[in-house]
Amino acid sequence: MTDQQKPEVTAGMRGASWDARLMDRPYQMVPYALPTADGQRTLGFLFTMTGGEKTVVTLMHPREMAITHYLVPFVLDAGCACWVQGPRSIGNDLRLEHEIALFDVAAGMTHLRELGYEKIVMLGNSGGAGLYTFYNQQALTPREQRIARTPAGRPTNLGELHMPEADAFILVSPHPGQGKLLMSGVDPSVIDEEDPMQTDPALDPFSKANGFDVEAGKGRYAPEFVARYREAQIARVARIDARAKAMLRAKAMLRAKHESRAALKAGAATEAERRMAAHAPIFQVWRTDADLRSWDITLDPSDRKTGSLWGKDPFTSNWGSVGFGRTVTPESWLSTWSGLSSNAALDKTLGTLHQPTLLIEYTGDQCTFPADIHAIYEQIPAARKRHIRVRGNHHGMALGRDEASGQSIAGRHIVEWLRETMA
Repeated sequence: MTDQQKPEVTAGMRGASWDARLMDRPYQMVPYALPTADGQRTLGFLFTMTGGEKTVVTLMHPREMAITHYLVPFVLDAGCACWVQGPRSIGNDLRLEHEIALFDVAAGMTHLRELGYEKIVMLGNSGGAGLYTFYNQQALTPREQRIARTPAGRPTNLGELHMPEADAFILVSPHPGQGKLLMSGVDPSVIDEEDPMQTDPALDPFSKANGFDVEAGKGRYAPEFVARYREAQIARVARIDARAKAMLRAKAMLRAKHESRAALKAGAATEAERRMAAHAPIFQVWRTDADLRSWDITLDPSDRKTGSLWGKDPFTSNWGSVGFGRTVTPESWLSTWSGLSSNAALDKTLGTLHQPTLLIEYTGDQCTFPADIHAIYEQIPAARKRHIRVRGNHHGMALGRDEASGQSIAGRHIVEWLRETMA
């Protein structure tokens, strides 16, 4: 990227996205609707500048379509093509099971190999890191040893899936996995999962007695409370796991009364039994924005500001309708949002990451904290790995009004690393 290009690219940024109308260089974008090996569809967009690129960088999130991701222009500047892919169910993770989402990733990887790209770099940003490192783990595992069933017991058929391998990785503001992220933020003072207003005062993170200043909107928590709080968070996740498994057992017992689905249709069961066997339970998980580190920034200190990804008011974000894992099925909870049961946790998947890896940390991140990044970097076994720290929030936006965008700085580091590593 030249100095003349930097201002235009930065001007085209809109939050975590870029505005294609402000791009000053010609590029091509081709959409593809790809079939997956399990009979579904996934949508992807291929960006190129010359059409002769030998390396492609693939970017995907398990819940979002990031077609305007702010790093796309930088990937093109590095002389690489950029593949941006969406999951089969964009914007709705109600039924998201990470084991099944690997079929979407595999469809994209297969497509890129068929297009003739010599090298594929997987760029995992935020939750994309958990998806891509999970894919990498399973791709490098012998077929007969791949995960056979989801945490809910559904057959995965991953042993039959063609999973092309990646050549390198870029991890940008990765968190430890969606389940681990939620377990760090879940409010353990919830007494009754059916009534989010019921609170155990001894564990309430937003009470004055436990160290929270309501007027200032900040906390200062004692070490003893922090330790007790974190143990209680694990206990609450375990209780929700048990609830999800109980729902699955009840459904399985109804189906076990009949020899097959065909028997149900043939009238071997009563109408009520057929309805109950077909029912897919859904439940809500309230109060999931209560990570003590968000409100007491002396805990694992960094350049971040007080507050979480959802805002500065913990009462709105913790009790409100918007939040991580708010509405789930038993299957999606166990596979994606449980910090105890999910297979897509980085501490379970990073052990196979032997490819060259670039890790970019934003120092004002309100989602991934310094200790998380340190643990992630230490768990990467690759002989060629690099950790770069950049000032910015979780999405790379500037921390101060007069500061340069962290997105631009991170983008330039990625350009340099791609040119060096993929040459």
